[in-house]
Amino acid sequence: MKAIKFIQKSAFAVASATTLLCGGPVLAHHGTGLYEIAKDTEYSGTLTEMELVNPHSYMHFDVTGPDGKPFAMRCEMRGATLIKRSGWSLEMFVVGAHVEIKGHPHRDDQHACYLESFTLGDAPTILRNDQFSTNIPVDTSNRPLRLVSGEPNIAGDWAVEQSVLTISPSGSRDMVPKSQTAAYAAGTMTLQQIRALNPSARPSYTEVGKAAADAFRMWSIEDNPRLSCKPTSIIYDWTFDWPVNRITQTTTAGGEQVIDMEYGLYSFSRRIHLGMDSHPDNLTPSYAGHSIGRWEGDTLVVDTVGIAEGVLAPPTRNSDQLHVVERFTLDPVTLALKREFSAEDPVYLTAPYTSSDTVLLSDVPFDHPPCKELTPEFQAVPQ
Repeated sequence: MKAIKFIQKSAFAVASATTLLCGGPVLAHHGTGLYEIAKDTEYSGTLTEMELVNPHSYMHFDVTGPDGKPFAMRCEMRGATLIKRSGWSLEMFVVGAHVEIKGHPHRDDQHACYLESFTLGDAPTILRNDQFSTNIPVDTSNRPLRLVSGEPNIAGDWAVEQSVLTISPSGSRDMVPKSQTAAYAAGTMTLQQIRALNPSARPSYTEVGKAAADAFRMWSIEDNPRLSCKPTSIIYDWTFDWPVNRITQTTTAGGEQVIDMEYGLYSFSRRIHLGMDSHPDNLTPSYAGHSIGRWEGDTLVVDTVGIAEGVLAPPTRNSDQLHVVERFTLDPVTLALKREFSAEDPVYLTAPYTSSDTVLLSDVPFDHPPCKELTPEFQAVPQ
């Protein structure tokens, strides 16, 4: 095995910088933190383990240390959900295979790196965001639009539109939703125009809310729950980092109609009670809160209270007075499920926090990938 060697100015450095600066979702989990993105490093060694976990997968390998002995390394990759949606599988990574890696070292941990590309054995080189397959389209030919009881059928596995690495006419490499890849590659749509199709919610803060947002430390395990594998909120986690979520419409043994929503990224769930006129008194606050729902025509309206004090969407905090209303509407032609939401919090917000998002039937099944944060600077909290 070869010792670690450093590359200073190279074509790889230019390509990496372009991806990191322009890619948007590429750095969705966290910033580059303590990784030295300006320093490009090549590693050569033997694959010892591949962990397909959220929020980041990790490739473990041994290189030859300065003393000639094996030196354990781990390189951060994209999360398990993203990798699987891109057609990757655990079977691709054969333990014991020779691996060549290009990435960036960590400032404080000699055993950690940020992976940009790798070559396993004699296989072709694979880039961090490569798309291996588009997966088999979802067959909806036998999917009923309505349940026997008449309500729209919103059961199934749902995910935001898959984004794939796309090269613009100028040569920049960016993660772009499938439906816009052709336009982006042709130069008829810019990255700014694509992002404008799904604008982010804009908070209007109270004095307390503004102070809390200004003090929020995005990459702190004390402030940001997702850095410790914890859910953020029912609003944020529905689409953050392209998870696969599951909706089930059932009737309990006691005869109550309910809708269960399982969130794929940090594996938590919520139950929507249909037919209840009001929330119970003396609720114990929780991540998901207490949700009651009703159908207004073909739109499911969900009212949620009893949410624990926490983070609505970084850096916006929420109090236990948070009140969320969501409206889910299924397009009978495209089978796209649109959610419009409004969040009110008198402690932190002067006006409702509103926006919308859309999910599609997922081409990969819902599952519960483990969450294991291995980024060095986030290790103060036990996993």
